[in-house]
Amino acid sequence: MNIQHIKTLGELKKSGYQPRSIKEEVRSNLIEKIRNKENPFTGIMGYEDTVIPDTERALLSKHNILFLGLRGQAKTRMARQMVDLLDEYIPVIAGSEVNDDPLNPLSKFGRDMVVEHGDETPVQWLHRSDRYGEKLATPDVSVADLIGDIDPIKAANLKLSFADEKVIHYGIIPRSNRGIFVINELPDLQARIQVSLFNILQEGDIQIRGFKLRMPLDILFVFTANPEDYTNRGSIVTPLKDRIESQILTHYPKDIETALMITEQEADVPQVQKEIVQVSELIKRLIEQVAFEARVNEYVDKKSGVSARLSIAAYENAISSAERRSILFREKHTQVWISDLTGIIPAITGKIELVYEGEQEGPYQVALNLLDKSIRTVFSQYFPNPDQLKKKRNTGKRSTEEKEPENPYRAITRWFDAGNHLDLLLDMKDEERVAKLYQVSGLHAVVKKYYPQANEQETTLLMELLLHGLAAYSMLSKKMIGARIEFKDLMGSMMNLNQLELGEETDEPDGDDYQS
Repeated sequence: MNIQHIKTLGELKKSGYQPRSIKEEVRSNLIEKIRNKENPFTGIMGYEDTVIPDTERALLSKHNILFLGLRGQAKTRMARQMVDLLDEYIPVIAGSEVNDDPLNPLSKFGRDMVVEHGDETPVQWLHRSDRYGEKLATPDVSVADLIGDIDPIKAANLKLSFADEKVIHYGIIPRSNRGIFVINELPDLQARIQVSLFNILQEGDIQIRGFKLRMPLDILFVFTANPEDYTNRGSIVTPLKDRIESQILTHYPKDIETALMITEQEADVPQVQKEIVQVSELIKRLIEQVAFEARVNEYVDKKSGVSARLSIAAYENAISSAERRSILFREKHTQVWISDLTGIIPAITGKIELVYEGEQEGPYQVALNLLDKSIRTVFSQYFPNPDQLKKKRNTGKRSTEEKEPENPYRAITRWFDAGNHLDLLLDMKDEERVAKLYQVSGLHAVVKKYYPQANEQETTLLMELLLHGLAAYSMLSKKMIGARIEFKDLMGSMMNLNQLELGEETDEPDGDDYQS
């Protein structure tokens, strides 16, 4: 029933309007969505069987909620989407700071308006988007910010005593009455400030500077917290945690497919980049795998977490690397090559927290190692695992009829063993890169053996994957020297390394080398 044309309290009474508490309102609208098989949390992926059902159960129970999880797990997004479970409009007394219900005003201002104007009390309609409050908990947040305080300037202007309720300046929580209020990073809130929330959560009332003030606020509270904060910066005081009825654990995507969908949805890729740069499924999987590798890597602090923002930023950087190259060489179309993934290093180093050993290794080196581990993992999904081939050759005795397992990479490694090497510049024309790849004997043949239907663009990308993958499995040597990647035979590189250790001169170029 559309009753937004109502402008006075008398008209509201005649309409038969019945107010509901915020939690009853959310519960009722959620029930309707569940019956209609509508997802109340659109765009949240990977939580369909875990966090979303837990949240729905909490809201049906009319609970306040604590989302507990590591960084980048959509905790705040979940909270913000709860606004869609509110009624589109609710009536409030016009001019009320605390969204007074015309039929049951809380504040002195609201009560005085009803006494003074009766059924002519003016009513305005508040949209659900205005019924959401959010505060980032920081150590400098005060009780006055959250709850309120006496305003001496208001007292002076109105010539009122400090004992008069009209001199109170309400904080953000009372101003969120009849709405949803979110406190992000709750453990960062000082313990004495957390204590001020006790009464609000349990009894719904507030206390300001000793006023005998009872305001049964009607608020759905949502808190977010990172488990790491319990030891690093602070903790949630036990009585407060006890008053938050439902604690819901969030998590990172459990599989690559979900992670791919999240990155695709969240990445900000301009249309002009989409028209110039093509991103293959292979590249997308390599980028996602970096985040999965980081979450289990010994050099990365697991308690701090690795946000989904790593994959999103890396994806954007990879496309920009290819776009920059196309601008340099005036190419109208290109694709993201594996060599372009060196451009995602800044997106990795800024998104991971390292343990002591990782700090010793250095963030740049750790990022390179993560990228190599990603290539190693994804390589085995496209081509036979070199380690498995070695195991088959070395396991048990064979009969005279049983053949030694075929090594599909023999022609490639032999080409390098013959003293050949390949240099791929980070910035080079696509046609030059393709020509370089075709120089390596056996590279094209292996791709066509396993992917006979691949087009030219897919084939050359898989040829490049072969080089990087064999280097990741220590069948080739890969070095990053300045703005180029050098592939050589592994044994020759090891001999050169031994010569360097013995103090002998080699023809190796100077520079910061990366040996995979």
